[in-house]
Amino acid sequence: MKNIPDAPQLIGLYSVFILLFVTLGPIKVLGPFTQLTHDADESRIKQIAVRTFAVALIAAVIGGFVGKLLVENWQISLAALTLAGGIIFLLVGLSLVLEQYKPVHEKPAPLSEAPMVAALRVAFPIVVTPYGIAAVIALLANSPDTARTSAVLVMLVVVMVLNLLAMLYARRIMAGAFILALQIFGAVLGVLQVALAVQMILRGLKDLGVLQ
Repeated sequence: MKNIPDAPQLIGLYSVFILLFVTLGPIKVLGPFTQLTHDADESRIKQIAVRTFAVALIAAVIGGFVGKLLVENWQISLAALTLAGGIIFLLVGLSLVLEQYKPVHEKPAPLSEAPMVAALRVAFPIVVTPYGIAAVIALLANSPDTARTSAVLVMLVVVMVLNLLAMLYARRIMAGAFILALQIFGAVLGVLQVALAVQMILRGLKDLGVLQ
């Protein structure tokens, strides 16, 4: 099976940030976190948010490197990984675009547990989504050198910091007109993710020799 040397450079660092922002970022966290903590005071919200940030960041980094190791041990080609990642991102992107047409779900039960237990409920799977971990694995596995890997990790940390800020100020954000801008921005990012996913699928098929 032939691998293309420049396959890791499928997307630039700007697109890497957008990908991490869409799959692991704050847009999908604001609504559920606000609902889960609507009865909590500011001190408890801060405790849960900080613990969620720490747990989510550690889980994403460890999960990414473990996944990268498994990819190498199982000898999965970069072309196959690119194709699989493209399919996953396509499904997620379509879900984001079509989210507004789905019926309203019941509100989840408020967080009444200890802060760390509550943080785990928020971190999995609200912040650290399965497709978010898949994105981190694909990006790390496609990193050709330490500099690229470091850049991916820095962007991952930035996205998690944005999650932390979103959780700390969720009530203010959700109570204002800013939420409308976020919804529009989220829809735009969903469309861009679909386009990026199609590009990844086409690249994967080309690297596998299916397309010329």
